[in-house]
Amino acid sequence: MAVDTYRNMMGGLESPAREAVAVVPSDVDDLAVTTRSIYVGTSGDVAVHMAGAAVPVVFKSVPVGVLPVRADRVLLTGTTAADLVALW
Repeated sequence: MAVDTYRNMMGGLESPAREAVAVVPSDVDDLAVTTRSIYVGTSGDVAVHMAGAAVPVVFKSVPVGVLPVRADRVLLTGTTAADLVALW
């Protein structure tokens, strides 16, 4: 097992993510944890409800990579990207 010498240090939003889980887009269910970013494995549109926002937003034509957004829901309607992973 690897030794994590940084495990007791407080990380800010600019720090690397420590947890990850595959995202199942849903129009009704929130994610278990608000993201610090979302990894997009297959490019496309990503519809999210941003933390603290009143209405959802669609990020169009997101390329493969990390989308740095604090989201509490990834919506099924409007999301065409795939292989999404929530990072926090």
